[in-house]
Amino acid sequence: MGFLWTIAELLVALVFIIVSFLLTAVVSEAYRRRHNNTHVDAPAFFEDPNSLKQVPFPHIHDPADKYISLVIPAFNEEHRLPGALDETINYLQERAAKDKSFTYEVVIVDDGSADATKRVAFDFVKKYTVDNVRVILLGRNHGKGEAIRKGMLHSRGELLLMLDADGATKVTDLEKLENQIHAVARKAVIGKLTCKSWICLCDIILILWGPLVDLLAFISQRKWYRNFLMKGFHLVVLLTAGSGIRDTQCGFKMFTRAAARKLFTNIRLKRWCFDVELVFLCKWFGIPVSEISVNWTEIPGSKVNPLSIPNMLWELALMSMGYRTRMWKICS
Repeated sequence: MGFLWTIAELLVALVFIIVSFLLTAVVSEAYRRRHNNTHVDAPAFFEDPNSLKQVPFPHIHDPADKYISLVIPAFNEEHRLPGALDETINYLQERAAKDKSFTYEVVIVDDGSADATKRVAFDFVKKYTVDNVRVILLGRNHGKGEAIRKGMLHSRGELLLMLDADGATKVTDLEKLENQIHAVARKAVIGKLTCKSWICLCDIILILWGPLVDLLAFISQRKWYRNFLMKGFHLVVLLTAGSGIRDTQCGFKMFTRAAARKLFTNIRLKRWCFDVELVFLCKWFGIPVSEISVNWTEIPGSKVNPLSIPNMLWELALMSMGYRTRMWKICS
């Protein structure tokens, strides 16, 4: 009997040590990220592959000088990126040819790729000029959330769209989100005859989420662990940010410049849970979020795998610790 008590005491001690270690690690990392938005003031540069000169990036606090920016995070995407970029830029050029007021940029954020993603991205810069296609190199892998944040902070658009590098969502669906933002802008300027909705987009604070048209069909196409992660994210949102968003994981989100400025100067999570933090911050700031269904196709080569689950739990713990203890200050 004494032996069993000894084993039980050892197990309790071991559990206590593990919990204490994890708690210490969470507190330490949350504290380290308390000023994670100080990178906003750090200079960023991109390279013009034709002239080999470094040119300063704009900043989200600067006035917009493009109508729309498309931010594409890329990690080891040398095979999927070319097809997605061809389709995207062809669409953008066709719209620009029909409407001279439609100006655009594509911002590719290479998240420390170990393959030829950088070369592929710069080939498009050479082909379409650095004014239309730009590349940010993070140097090492930080995570999708960090890549999107960097791209958003240094974009020039009145509207900013994040989309995945695999081309799973058709770029033409951005018009659905765009039209909704214009509808909100028109309502905001009713009675102000001298103000055009086109000009006032930067002043509107709104986000458009692009969830899937047929969620059940979508679930049936995906691998079990991706569905598990999706449902896990939904639970995370309910626990941390409340209800209201059907598909937090969608990789197709459009922000007005004002909304992006508030959100991406505050966001701290770097990987899978950054979507949940976006929802939390939207609720904090009272930013309206509308969902408009888009079409989606499964593209082989996803970076999501079962090892993403521990990372999701880790980031959830960081987020809970950071905001609940007010360690993470929110700048307005």
